[in-house]
Amino acid sequence: MTSPQPVLDPPTSAATFLIVTVKEGGEPQTRALLAELESLTRAIGFGHPAARLTCVTGIGSLAWDRITAGAPRPPGLHPFRELAGPRHRAVSTPGDLLFHIRADRQDLCFALTTEILKRLSDLATVEDEVQAFSYLDSRNLLGFVDGTENPVGPTAAETALIGAEEPGFEGGSYVMVQKYLHEVDAWEKLTVEEQEHAIGRTKLTNLEINAPGSHVDVNTLTDPDGAELRILRGAMPFGRPGRGEFGTYFIAYARDPEVTETMLRRMYLGTPETGPDPLLDFSRAVTGTRFYVPSATFLRQCDRHAT
Repeated sequence: MTSPQPVLDPPTSAATFLIVTVKEGGEPQTRALLAELESLTRAIGFGHPAARLTCVTGIGSLAWDRITAGAPRPPGLHPFRELAGPRHRAVSTPGDLLFHIRADRQDLCFALTTEILKRLSDLATVEDEVQAFSYLDSRNLLGFVDGTENPVGPTAAETALIGAEEPGFEGGSYVMVQKYLHEVDAWEKLTVEEQEHAIGRTKLTNLEINAPGSHVDVNTLTDPDGAELRILRGAMPFGRPGRGEFGTYFIAYARDPEVTETMLRRMYLGTPETGPDPLLDFSRAVTGTRFYVPSATFLRQCDRHAT
């Protein structure tokens, strides 16, 4: 039976987002790492079960064929598609592997990240590494609660994990990541009411409000029958106040990658009814990468695909 990676695990208080590109010739060692990653995570977290250390690994489109040595290609896997809207741009940046490491202790995230990079050694280039954290009562650095509409329970699995519609890829997922930097000074010059209208929720109580064209409105999708289409978000804040860096690392898992891509197009290009997402006037994406997250069963056997 195919078992998924821990995509559905609940939020933790710390996370590391690591993206690397694999150099030519580094494929065998990469396959060996992917095959042992589950046991490596278990070994590091063994003495601290309450900290819930996990790692989800994704493989990028340009690296899939050579890393998996020709394993069947996921039908929805392709590079991140850059978007250039009237005012904002969603950039596309390199990445062969994503490691989404989560725990309730940052030191465990650090330890696992270190071991992953030791095994890759000179075989990979780090494209991005972000240490993120839970902030206050699940708020982002703009002061609003984040992740309110995330599906839970069976709905989360139906949202994020591929089923029988893609034979051979059951238990996998498609994931998109973007690193956003916030213009906090400009944001804080707005009144609370202006901020709430841009977001579509009240700041103190997190209640949804009627705000056409708001962030919430633009990112709400429905199917022809009126049912809401969802993604599973795992966004977390990060920052370095001494350098004036305040951001959100956005990550979204989806069974159907078209849902995520449609949301992104609506955000950057607008719709016939609305303009682009007003939050983009204060948040700039500096990365953008897509990956396929194979099942845990696939990763355990990854070093056999070349034999």
